[in-house]
Amino acid sequence: MKPFDPQYPLLKEMYQDEYFPDFLVDKVRGELQKVIHLLESGEINVKVVQKKLDEVICAINDLQDEFDENDSEIETVARDCIGETVAYILEWFGIPIETEEAIRERDW
Repeated sequence: MKPFDPQYPLLKEMYQDEYFPDFLVDKVRGELQKVIHLLESGEINVKVVQKKLDEVICAINDLQDEFDENDSEIETVARDCIGETVAYILEWFGIPIETEEAIRERDW
């Protein structure tokens, strides 16, 4: 079991941008950490990992109304940031899933 890179700042660009409320970025981060925990447990089956990614991305989709209520939205900066974070997580653990496939359930 390999721990996730403790030096990698999850969603750094979103935390640095005041447009995204920290408490909502925390929720996105919490969802992504579910994937990290699965991978830290030693899971390497691509189908299992993709299923977890689909669940996590759907949960992030469900946060869109909360972003709207707080005068924010999951837009270009957030999309790129989330995509880059997912790509880094997959690369760190050596999971051969392309980023676009990994976040295929997004509607943002």
